[in-house]
Amino acid sequence: MPLEIFFGMIILAVLLIGSYTDLKTREVPDTINYGLIIAGIGLRLIWSLASSDWSYIIEGLLGLALCAALAYSMFYAGQWGGGDAKMMMGLGAFIGLDLNFDTLLVGFLFNIFIIGAVYALAWSVFLAIKNRKKFVEEYKKFFRMKKTMLSRKIVLISAVLMLIPLYFVKDNSVRLVFFLFVLLCVATFYLWIFVRVIERSCMLKLVPPEKLTEGDWIVKDVVVNGKRITGPKDLGISLEQIAELKKLRRKNKIKEILIKEGIPFVPSFLISFIVTWIFGNLFMMLV
Repeated sequence: MPLEIFFGMIILAVLLIGSYTDLKTREVPDTINYGLIIAGIGLRLIWSLASSDWSYIIEGLLGLALCAALAYSMFYAGQWGGGDAKMMMGLGAFIGLDLNFDTLLVGFLFNIFIIGAVYALAWSVFLAIKNRKKFVEEYKKFFRMKKTMLSRKIVLISAVLMLIPLYFVKDNSVRLVFFLFVLLCVATFYLWIFVRVIERSCMLKLVPPEKLTEGDWIVKDVVVNGKRITGPKDLGISLEQIAELKKLRRKNKIKEILIKEGIPFVPSFLISFIVTWIFGNLFMMLV
């Protein structure tokens, strides 16, 4: 069995398990993620030693480095959780990178951005429908906020001013492209509003310290007796902070913590991998 097919089967199995746990519990166990990283590098090292070809381990390390850079960028930007970031690193180690832009890893990463965006939007629409009463109430509140009203006026006025020059352009193709660009800018603004409302109405949840898991995103600073325990600047709560909150809970000094539940992103990795394996790089196909 070729190495690529063997690795592909392992990746598919791990992504299936990871997608199930992510959808069910909103987290992927570290044993799966770290196991994927170790297995990817380990198997590539064994293959390199057995075949006296060091390209296998070098490609694995390059894939790990590239995906680690991407994963931590997305993590610190607040787009992925810790489990998503670690899973991406493991996938990079397994798939590998051989510096050819037509490789599986490069196509996979491009597809993640395309499929991930569609997946995130679809999940957000699902949440809006599932929690439609809360969503509508928060939508009305958000639109009545002074900052939102001011931003809407600025965006709409800017769009009208940007369309005025089209009156003097005679080339219809240029006019169409510019009009679509302005339309995209306005749509992006309203999409941002939609995402913010989804976050405020569907993703915030009060939980007791006992139900916190490592990496949960804390919405507000938790301060007890003038001491800050945790907060949004931590980019995910640690096990030590959870232990301290449990102690404070037993002393009746705190009851619940407000957290933000993220979108389970591992299923989008699964879809992207299957699409890449079958069709290749969607971006290059579109271009």
